[in-house]
Amino acid sequence: MVAQELDYFRAIIQADMAPLAKVTEVSELTSLSKQLNQQVFLKREDQQPVYSFKLRGAYNKLRQLPKGSKVITASAGNHAQGVALSAAHLGHQATIVMPVTTPDIKVNSVRNLGGEVVLHGHNFDAAQAHAYALTEQQGAVFVPPFDDPDVIIGQGTVARELMQQLHNLDAVFIPVGGGGLLAGMAVYIKSLRPDIKVIGVESAESACLDAALKAGEPVELEQVGSFADGVAVKIIGKETFRLAQKFCDEVVTVSSDEICAAVQDIFVATRAIAEPSGALATAGLTKWSKQCGQTGLKLAAVLSGANLNFDRLRYIAERTALGAKSEALFGVTIKEEKGSFKRFCHALGGRAITEFNYRYAGEGDAQIFAGVGLRGGQPELDEVKSVLQTNGYAFEDLSDNELAKLHIRYMVGGKPPVPLNEHLYRFEFPEYPGALARFLETLGSEWNITLFHYRNHGAAEGNVLAAFDIAPEQLSLFNLHLAKLGYKYWDETDNPCFTQYLQNQELQQQQAS
Repeated sequence: MVAQELDYFRAIIQADMAPLAKVTEVSELTSLSKQLNQQVFLKREDQQPVYSFKLRGAYNKLRQLPKGSKVITASAGNHAQGVALSAAHLGHQATIVMPVTTPDIKVNSVRNLGGEVVLHGHNFDAAQAHAYALTEQQGAVFVPPFDDPDVIIGQGTVARELMQQLHNLDAVFIPVGGGGLLAGMAVYIKSLRPDIKVIGVESAESACLDAALKAGEPVELEQVGSFADGVAVKIIGKETFRLAQKFCDEVVTVSSDEICAAVQDIFVATRAIAEPSGALATAGLTKWSKQCGQTGLKLAAVLSGANLNFDRLRYIAERTALGAKSEALFGVTIKEEKGSFKRFCHALGGRAITEFNYRYAGEGDAQIFAGVGLRGGQPELDEVKSVLQTNGYAFEDLSDNELAKLHIRYMVGGKPPVPLNEHLYRFEFPEYPGALARFLETLGSEWNITLFHYRNHGAAEGNVLAAFDIAPEQLSLFNLHLAKLGYKYWDETDNPCFTQYLQNQELQQQQAS
């Protein structure tokens, strides 16, 4: 190990987190241990005064400064609270720049902890640019969220405690956003016990470490998903990447549904409600354990935070069963006749119907949207598909279809009475008061909107499904208009859900002929 890494190791050993950051507990996830046939433990950073590990890095950075220093940072969440509390404790003056889309619960929390909040911009990049400008104008100290040696050292104290609390570990799973927690923990673990696997876990929607490892250097992602907002980072830090590249053995990426399932696993064992990024490492541990082919291992994951907007629980609950493979969603064609629903239920062999959406649309075939309960995970899902095929049902497995999960399950039943040149798009836009109205204004009124669905999930991003009646000769002009909007969007016109549930197929066929 070179001198630079030894310096990190020594600094982590010597870092004094008292009295602000507390030594957090380690909990065994008994039910998950039994399910995976492993020993699974959770490092409970949700027990910090700000309910997140971010306090450690912020406190270690700020305690190096002279009392009365002016500090500025940009954050929409946990880092902001860590800086605010640390500054108040140490006698510094803290200004936190937050996007205007930040939920009130986080804004109020920062203010209650003693930080001055400046709301600026509709995204983190805009907030951060403003924070840099304020830092220069006021001669203040900018406090980075992850790519800073003092911050990395502070986060590394999580590993110091973990190694004292648990012995003979086989692997440690660490969530990755900007990489500060992974870098600090990895350099400490590998310095002490190089035999322990260090495994980074990323959301599939923001896998900046995985992209950097493949490229050999940090690379900026075009876009990141907002579900696990605590790790929604477009580019990993330079120093955090250097340490991750050297000390991280493996990277696991997980879906939003898998994260939701991990939130449930944590709740069942501890009654703690993790935020999505807080449950990330547990989701990665579960996925890796099922794929590694080994049992009887001693595994630990970090519960990195529990600052969850309460409104998001509804969304998480809806997606949990899909992530745990205890539910599947199907689009099925059945006969429009008496007894067909009963026959469909019988074909499923007594399995629970968790959801059933249907509306009469005339004689012939009926399109149903059905949820089916599973007890045996993926093998049982494969069995259900085989049963449906054997019984002559035409069907689509929609369990991984984002359009189906976000919108279609709430919309079954409405079809246009006349043929239309419909094109379907799914949009994501910053969520803040008045945002939906602004979104509609931005769309303009040049094309007729023939379908619209919006549902607030308590997230920083809003999801809209909209269809437009666009004449073929107008399509190029419409695409130019979309490009100018500045919103993330997906063309869902060819999604089978659109045809099956939202279009009048007879009229479409007539129009085509």
